[in-house]
Amino acid sequence: MRFVAFIKEGRTGIGCLDPHEEILLDLTQAGLSDNLISVIEMGEQGLDMAREAARKSQQIPIQQVRLCAPFPIPRRNIICVGKNYFEHSKEFEKSGFDSTSGGQTIPDAPVIFTKATTSVTGPKEPIPASSDPSKSTDYEGELAVVVGKQGYKIPQSEAFNYICGYTIINDVTARNLQQVHKQWFLGKSLNGFCPMGPTFVTADEIKEPTKLKVTTRVNGELRQQASVADLIFDIPTIIETVSSLITLIPGDIIATGTPAGVGIGFSPPRFLQPGDSVAIEIDPIGVLENPVI
Repeated sequence: MRFVAFIKEGRTGIGCLDPHEEILLDLTQAGLSDNLISVIEMGEQGLDMAREAARKSQQIPIQQVRLCAPFPIPRRNIICVGKNYFEHSKEFEKSGFDSTSGGQTIPDAPVIFTKATTSVTGPKEPIPASSDPSKSTDYEGELAVVVGKQGYKIPQSEAFNYICGYTIINDVTARNLQQVHKQWFLGKSLNGFCPMGPTFVTADEIKEPTKLKVTTRVNGELRQQASVADLIFDIPTIIETVSSLITLIPGDIIATGTPAGVGIGFSPPRFLQPGDSVAIEIDPIGVLENPVI
């Protein structure tokens, strides 16, 4: 299923989209929760309830609702992986903005950091570059995996059994803050610096995530394009690494890393400016597009 969260006439809800993305089935109106995490927690039973709700749901033209992030208030910080595409890792090191690597271009182990839950925003919502005091706001298109059940010390061979689906994240970053503070949390956690969506697609509809392609355009100009197969540390390795030390819980969101082509990869850097627009596409999740203010 392709779930969305939405607001219609002041009411929040979750729904699913038809294949042409023109009609939304209002699952909340049909009796399902308005919180997608609570549906995920129920596992296959929750998905069965969603399918049953879809059969009796009201159909709403998509133009009549405002889409929100599928998980507008995550339970925990967004877990992120840095420097996880070879070419991006090289461009990041070359840029001089990485003050954490000690000169190491390709990491020996996954680089893990988090983004605050309050940074999450939805499709079409503005990226507030004007709130970045360092004037160095950058974009990072990423595939994000969503954890469906609790797990600790998950081996790579079992990793996909713990994933319930996928979405898109723009890991927006204030590069100068990232450098000044010698860590990544503050520069990546400004309010509005984590656009998410437009849909949450269940794992049964994405059998082979390595075949997915991440494409980012700024003002229509192609900036990033890569296959998820190009990850340095693949999804099972990420799941194993994080869960070896931290218990993963339903609703945890893990952003898997961004390809080459971010703003700091250019000389001079091409940071986001008010009036810009960033569009990240991963089929079949959709296009996550946000204006910059």
